[in-house]
Amino acid sequence: DTSLAEVNSFSPSVPISPSSMTNQYKFEDGPELRDLFITVDDPESHITAIETFITYRVVTKTTRSEFDSSEYEVRRRYQDFLWLKSKLEEAHPTLIIPPLPEKFIMKGMVERFSDEFIETRRKALHKFLNRIADHPTLTFNEDFKIFLTAQAWELSSHKKQGPGLLSRMGQTVRAVASSVRGAVKNRPEMFTEMNNYMEMFSQKINLLDKIAHRIYKEEREYFNEMKEYGPIHTLWSASEEELAESLKGIASCIDRCCRATERRMAGLSEHLLPILHEYVLYTEILVGVLKRRDQIQGELDSKVDALANKKTEKDLFSEEIGKLEDKVERANNALKADWDRWKQNMQWDMRSTFTNVAENNLRYYEE
Repeated sequence: DTSLAEVNSFSPSVPISPSSMTNQYKFEDGPELRDLFITVDDPESHITAIETFITYRVVTKTTRSEFDSSEYEVRRRYQDFLWLKSKLEEAHPTLIIPPLPEKFIMKGMVERFSDEFIETRRKALHKFLNRIADHPTLTFNEDFKIFLTAQAWELSSHKKQGPGLLSRMGQTVRAVASSVRGAVKNRPEMFTEMNNYMEMFSQKINLLDKIAHRIYKEEREYFNEMKEYGPIHTLWSASEEELAESLKGIASCIDRCCRATERRMAGLSEHLLPILHEYVLYTEILVGVLKRRDQIQGELDSKVDALANKKTEKDLFSEEIGKLEDKVERANNALKADWDRWKQNMQWDMRSTFTNVAENNLRYYEE
C-alpha cells in the first residue's frame, strides 16, 4: 500500500498538502484514454394509480464503432438498474459487479423521495454505470449496451426475453445444493486467502461505517445546539449595555463556527459516508463471487469423485470433467484479474477519501 511517508519522494521545492498529494495520485492513477462517457442526472417523479417512482436521465457519449450513434439519451428507473446488475452477474458470475444503492434507505437517515435521498441515489447510480464503463470486460457486455441505448419500450421487450421460471428455479436449486455440500476440497490457496482477507476487511469496513455514522450524528447534534446558542448572546446583549460588544462578538464567533461545522458535515456526507458504505456493499458482492467460484469448483470435484466410483461411462465423465476443468480455469483467471483490479481501486478510494477527510478537518480547525 502507498504510504504517506512516500510524500518525501515529491520535489522538495513544491509545498506538500493533502490536496497536492491527491492531485498527484489522480494524475498517476487516472485512465489515459476513455471512449465511453455516461452521466446520470435530471431525476423526475412519476405518480400512477399503482405506484410512485423516480426516473433518471442517462446520457451516453461514445466513439466506439459498435454503437450506431455517438450520443444517446434515455430515462431509467431503479428497477432497470437492478435488471442490469442481475444480467451482468448472470453473464459474468466470477467478476466483481459494482454495488447498487439499497432499494430502501436506512430508517432514521433520510426519507424516501426527499431531495436528499434522490440526490444520494442519483450519485450512486452514476458511479455504478461509470464503474461498469471503466471495467475492461463488463463495458463490452451486450445488456449494458442495450441499457444505455434502448428506448423504454425496447428495454421492456428485451427484459421479457430473460430466463424462464424453470431455468431460474434450476439455478436456485443448484446454488442451494452447492452450499449444502460444505467446504470445497481442492480450493487453491489463493482463494482461501481471498476468503480470509474478505472476512477481515468486512469486519473493519463495517466498523468504520458505524463509527463514521456516529461521528456524523454527533456533529449534527452539535450543529443544531450551536444554531440555538448563538442568537441567545445577541438577545442577551440588548439588556447588558456594558457587555453588549463582547456578547455580539461571541454570537458572531459562534455563527462562524456554525458555518464551518456545516461545511465539515457536508464533507462527511458527500465524501466519507458514501465511499465507506459502498465498500460495505462490495464485501457482500465479493463473498457471493467467491461462493460462485467455489460452486464451479464443487461441480468439478463431484464429477471427479463420481468417475472414481464408477466403472462404466468413463468416456462420458472424462468429457464432462474436461469441460468443467476449463470452466474452473476461466473462473479462476477472471476472478484473479478482477481481484487485483478491485484491490487497487479500493486502496485508491480509501486513500483519497481519508486524505480528503484530513484536509477538511485541517480547514475546519483553522477556521
